[in-house]
Amino acid sequence: MDQQMNRAGFGLVSNVPRRDHRWAWLAALALAISPAISAATLDPAVLPRVQAATFEVVIPKPVNDPLTYEKPLPFDQLPFQQRNDKYYSVGTAFALGENRYITAGHVLSIGIDSLMGEPAVRDSSGHVYAIDKITRFSLQEDFVEFTLKNPPKVTPLEVNTQPVMNDVVYAVGNALGTGIVIRDGLYTSQTPEEEDGRWKWMRFSAAASPGNSGGPLLDKDGKIIGVVLMKSPDENLNYALPIDLVLKAPADLAVADTRVTYQLDVIDNKNTGSFKAQFPLPKSFADFSAAFQKDYNANVDRQLHALLTENAAILFPKGAGSSRLLHSNSSLNPFPTLLRRSSNGTWVIASAGEGKGTLSHNGYISKAVVGSQLMFHLRKPDDVSSKELYSDPKRFMDLLLQGSPMQRRVGSEQIKVTSLGKPTKESMFTDAYQRRWQVREWPMAYDNSMIIAFLLPVPDGYAAMIRVAPAKNEHEDLADLKALTDFVYVSYSGTLAQWKEFLAQTSLLPSVLSDIAIRFDYGNDFRYQSPRLSFAYTPALQKIDQDSQLVLGMSYFEDRGKVVWDVSKVMVKSNIDNAENISFNRHIAPSDDLDDSFRNYWDKIVRRSHPDDGVPYSDNDMTYIGTVGGTPVSSVAKPSVLYTAFYGVDGPKPQDAMKGKLNLLLEKLQVNEH
Repeated sequence: MDQQMNRAGFGLVSNVPRRDHRWAWLAALALAISPAISAATLDPAVLPRVQAATFEVVIPKPVNDPLTYEKPLPFDQLPFQQRNDKYYSVGTAFALGENRYITAGHVLSIGIDSLMGEPAVRDSSGHVYAIDKITRFSLQEDFVEFTLKNPPKVTPLEVNTQPVMNDVVYAVGNALGTGIVIRDGLYTSQTPEEEDGRWKWMRFSAAASPGNSGGPLLDKDGKIIGVVLMKSPDENLNYALPIDLVLKAPADLAVADTRVTYQLDVIDNKNTGSFKAQFPLPKSFADFSAAFQKDYNANVDRQLHALLTENAAILFPKGAGSSRLLHSNSSLNPFPTLLRRSSNGTWVIASAGEGKGTLSHNGYISKAVVGSQLMFHLRKPDDVSSKELYSDPKRFMDLLLQGSPMQRRVGSEQIKVTSLGKPTKESMFTDAYQRRWQVREWPMAYDNSMIIAFLLPVPDGYAAMIRVAPAKNEHEDLADLKALTDFVYVSYSGTLAQWKEFLAQTSLLPSVLSDIAIRFDYGNDFRYQSPRLSFAYTPALQKIDQDSQLVLGMSYFEDRGKVVWDVSKVMVKSNIDNAENISFNRHIAPSDDLDDSFRNYWDKIVRRSHPDDGVPYSDNDMTYIGTVGGTPVSSVAKPSVLYTAFYGVDGPKPQDAMKGKLNLLLEKLQVNEH
């Protein structure tokens, strides 16, 4: 969910992530601003009061790091102040009254549900003051008022609620996290707030940098006229909230009333609504954080539900755009990807440009970015059992980091992360098609983020979706990933040895496999039996050993008025390197809304036209022979489902030998649906 009113122009956090990518962009723009050429100066008599009443907003650096690295982190490369400071400097605050302090809402929100600890303020001498109570808050106007425990004795800044346009102004703040600086410019104009023009922002030309957020904007006499918040993305101007709006805000109340947009990766449609919430204050920061996060998470759930409800008629598997996919055979690809609605309204399998990383003992990691997540296929090393992999999430993540390295930047170096340790959260999630996902979460405190992994056990390892989420957006990303599981497209592939281990993990199997019996005796026979299709064969047809490869091509199709996720193609190869294979493909009579290509293809199968005519043929240095199994087609019997059966082998083969192989293939074939 993208908050359109996120304020991120001048917050400053080293190594602390932001939810909205615009933050980094705006901060970079702010860095480029140069001080005004005219050097107006604030009255020297006022300077000590301004400096005493202005503070850094800081957040503690994490003390414990559960991550393991390839070598010690080179903190000596960081500037002296940065490496020795126990805090990150994230913004600016100022005294508005007796034990009454103001900063930007987005500055303090860095601490909401943070892995680092609660924000505080620090004076110029380095003394840190803990926040006592949050007393006012407005998400849309982007300010927060708070008190301090054991506050310093400072004289609050005076206020001017009637500033004069084109007068000199001073932006005061913790620019770039290096201490409080004062820079001059002009109060140039006003502009309505973006949503409904409910108030007017002040625009000014005084330079401001990352870290200035929450600082005071002063008039020529050193009186507060606004709160510095953000930078215009297309002009060399900065924005402040008029201090009059802060003074008029409801006391002892937290308010959120801002436009938000929610989108799910599988469709282009968005839900645009409002995040409206309020709760009483004062509260401790911990209680404020919990109350805000509770309301925010509830709004996430409402918007996701609204998005799915609004688009129910077009979401797969409903709507005309689903028909082509529901009538298509499996691709047999073990790499997981997503179904997605294309611009013309047709549901397709999202393309994934896979990259590959090798592991020891025949293992590997395939990965690709699909939408907002990384999709992985982990083929486990041969020396790691399925039981060990599925029950030891640390081992899984260590393998993932070997095949898909993660790095932490310190100074000019990128240091490889070798282990994240054990996850702090583990759960199970079952999607609409009764696939059982292991959900694992690892904290990265230095980055204030969570790694969220949805792991689907498959015969040779895992199919996975992974996101790196800012800590306060953990619930949101979990909700997204849960919704996306219903759109995952993947097939199940592995050696017979891997299938044997996998099938023993009964609590992790998708429910569809509970209706399928796969039995084999190396060197003797192989049997497959399901409510849809049964077959068996011996080594007279094809070799059967632990290295033989079985692929269940999974797809979505309609069955008795309900869309299911089930096997639509079965392939067994004598081994992973040998091209010899047998396969069975499920075909469905086309619905009326499909084009002629589907009807023509179905008619060829019904008529047992080539290549389904039992006549051997060559293709890409392979010899194949195939036919149609199941109910013979006649004027009386017109089945809606047919299966084709094929045998293929490398190189040219005599016709009689191929027909003999086909007879062996059909000998124990039984089609159980029509």
